[in-house]
Amino acid sequence: MKKGINAWCFPPDMRLEDVFKLAAECRYNGIELNMCEGEPDGTAQTALRLGMPENDLRAVKALSERYKLPVSSVSTGLHWGYPLTDNDKSLREKGANVVKHMLDAAAYLGCGAVLVVPGLVTGEVSYKTAYQRSLEAFKALAAYAEEKKVSIGIENVWNKFLLSPLEMAAFIDEIGSAYVGMYFDAGNVLQFSYPQHWVEILGKRIVKVHIKDFDPGIGNGAGFKPLLQGAMPWDKLMPALRAAGYNDYLTAELQPYTSNPAQLIRDTSAAMDYILSL
Repeated sequence: MKKGINAWCFPPDMRLEDVFKLAAECRYNGIELNMCEGEPDGTAQTALRLGMPENDLRAVKALSERYKLPVSSVSTGLHWGYPLTDNDKSLREKGANVVKHMLDAAAYLGCGAVLVVPGLVTGEVSYKTAYQRSLEAFKALAAYAEEKKVSIGIENVWNKFLLSPLEMAAFIDEIGSAYVGMYFDAGNVLQFSYPQHWVEILGKRIVKVHIKDFDPGIGNGAGFKPLLQGAMPWDKLMPALRAAGYNDYLTAELQPYTSNPAQLIRDTSAAMDYILSL
C-alpha cells in the first residue's frame, strides 16, 4: 500500500507548491486534492475549482511532476451543499456536474478515482427517496466515469445513509459499473461498527481508503483524532485490507494542529510508517 495525504491536512494558508514540497520531504507517495468553488488564491485549498481553465490544471500537474508526488485522487465537500438526493432538482443536477468536473480534473492529472458523498437522508428527504435518487445519479454518472477511465468512489460518511457494509455492497452492485466502487473511510465507521468487517464484505469494491482515528467515548465530530490517538484497531484493519487484495493509497484525512499545524504532516507520516508495517 502507498502513503497518501489529503490537502485539507495542511495549514489552510499554505501555498500549493509548499504543500507539495512538504509532502515530498515527509516521504508521502501521493497527495489528494479537493474540488472547491470560488476564485484561486494560490493555496492548496483552491488548487482544484469548478470550471478551472486548463492552464491552471497544467500548473498543478507541473508541481506534481516537479516534486515526483502524484495526485492520488480528488475529493470534495461540495456534495453537502449540492446533494445528489436533494428535493431541489437543480441542486441534484449541480451535484452531478460537480462529479463531472472532478472526473475531468482527475483524468487530466492522471489519478484513478474521485470521492463522492452519495447523498443525505434528512427530515425532508426520506431514506427510500434518497436511495432511488442516488442510485439513478450514479447509474447516469457511471458512463461519464467510464469515458474518463476514472473510478467514482462512494464514501461512507455521517449522512444517515448506506449505514451497513451489506447495504453499501448491494448498492454498488446494483449500479453495476466497474467504474463505481467504494471510497472507504475507516474512521467514519468506528462509532457504529468495526472497519475490518466493512473491508471483509466490500472487498474488491474498495477503490480508495481514507484513514483517521476516532475516540468512541466522545462520540461526535470532536472524537476524530490524529493517527494512533484513538480506538482504531490498526492490527485488524491492515490485515483485512491485505486479505482483500487492496494495494492502493491509504490517505490520511485529518484536521491541522491548532499550534504549529505543519507538524501534523510530519507526525502523520511517521504514524503511517508504523501502520503500514502491521
